Amino acid sequence: MATDTTTAPAPPAPAPPLTSRSRLILFVLCAAQFMVALDFSVLNVALPVLGADLGLDRSALQWAVTAFALPSGGFLLLFGRTGDLYGRRRVFLAGLALFGAASLLATFAWDPTSFLTARALQGLGAAAIVPTGMSLLTTTFPEGPQRDRALGISGTLLSLGFTIGMLLGGVMTDTLGWRSTMGLLTAFTLVVLPLAPGLLPESRTPDRPRLDVPGAVTVTGGLLALIYALSTAAERGFGGADVLVTLVSGVLLLGAFVVVESRHPAPLVSLPMLRRRTVAFGNLGGLVTFSMMSTVIFVLTLYLQDTLGLSAFGTGVVFGVQGLFSVLAGTLAPRLIGRFGPRRALVVSLLGQGAFVALLLGLGRESGALLATVAVSLASMCHLVAIISYGLTVTSGVSDEEQGLATGLVTTTQQVGITVGIPLLGVLATTGGDLFGGVRTVLAVDAAIVVGAALLVAAGLRGRRA
Repeated sequence: MATDTTTAPAPPAPAPPLTSRSRLILFVLCAAQFMVALDFSVLNVALPVLGADLGLDRSALQWAVTAFALPSGGFLLLFGRTGDLYGRRRVFLAGLALFGAASLLATFAWDPTSFLTARALQGLGAAAIVPTGMSLLTTTFPEGPQRDRALGISGTLLSLGFTIGMLLGGVMTDTLGWRSTMGLLTAFTLVVLPLAPGLLPESRTPDRPRLDVPGAVTVTGGLLALIYALSTAAERGFGGADVLVTLVSGVLLLGAFVVVESRHPAPLVSLPMLRRRTVAFGNLGGLVTFSMMSTVIFVLTLYLQDTLGLSAFGTGVVFGVQGLFSVLAGTLAPRLIGRFGPRRALVVSLLGQGAFVALLLGLGRESGALLATVAVSLASMCHLVAIISYGLTVTSGVSDEEQGLATGLVTTTQQVGITVGIPLLGVLATTGGDLFGGVRTVLAVDAAIVVGAALLVAAGLRGRRA
């Protein structure tokens, strides 16, 4: 009797094993991304001690964070495209060297000016490392199981870097002083930088069109103004004249950028690429998952310490458990994405993130640490799957020549998402008289936004092949 050949297709072949050289390349690229993620959080708990040591008053402490965030977000697209045109390896190595030198300067800073200068240079180095490192990863590992695996490891370390930074920052500040947090970043650079030149392949676009200077000026200026406005608003609200002026200026400059790109023969950002549904809706999912998860972490920190009275160590334990769940998600995500496809995985993980954030509405005034630990850990697992899924959704099907541009959009979405969530929603928890009520309001709005975005992404990617 004839065999039925119409049965379900065989499962996809497993990813071929990585060579020793590929593992080393992956280590270098992921270690650099981990180092940048660590820098976002390791200094936060040290700010009061740092301010007292360097003479930074409370109103100026925000600049320890803002001085890094401005260049790290503002120059991402420019450096991503520069790497496309003139060599991703070259820009990546320059960014690593600058980041390491700036971290050393921050370690030995002697006054506020030297420290803030170092932070700004760290941010500039990070803006070169992140997009070129991601594009080197996507051009080194071919689309399919190998790239899924590489991005899964990278996404896990990215999430873990934020969590470990909060834990290490407190321990190192208490035992070795705040300067040790910057010294740790210097040490990371000294490990990664000597390995990178002999391992990383050079890659660039075959032709080398002239850099789109008007586009670079308008998008960089627009992002700088927008990030400054939102970062400052997180501390002082939206009523300040500087916040309003820079916010409006940022919007106008980004509008001018769109006009410039529509007319330039070799634009910094290809508008047809932005009109691709996978790029537009993939980045929407990324923007929402980053901005809303950073907001949850912010308001939970306030709730655990100010409402429940947990110590900094106790709060760190909660987020340490979250980090362990993120590692677990990083091991599972490539398998889930390989089975269901990055677009379906993005939608489902966003729905899961929103549902577990909604569980946090069960927190009480007197108790809730256990519920907070479980719910935020599960939400973080979904968040990590969403990070990997949106990166794959945006970059899949993009030619190697435009990988720097695509990954620049991915990382710009990441940086802007981390920046905008807290000032847009976190302020609801801090401006009212009832902190607990404000936290609940933020969590309810946060969950609704994530679920709504998941439905929009699902509608936008409907009919697209997974």
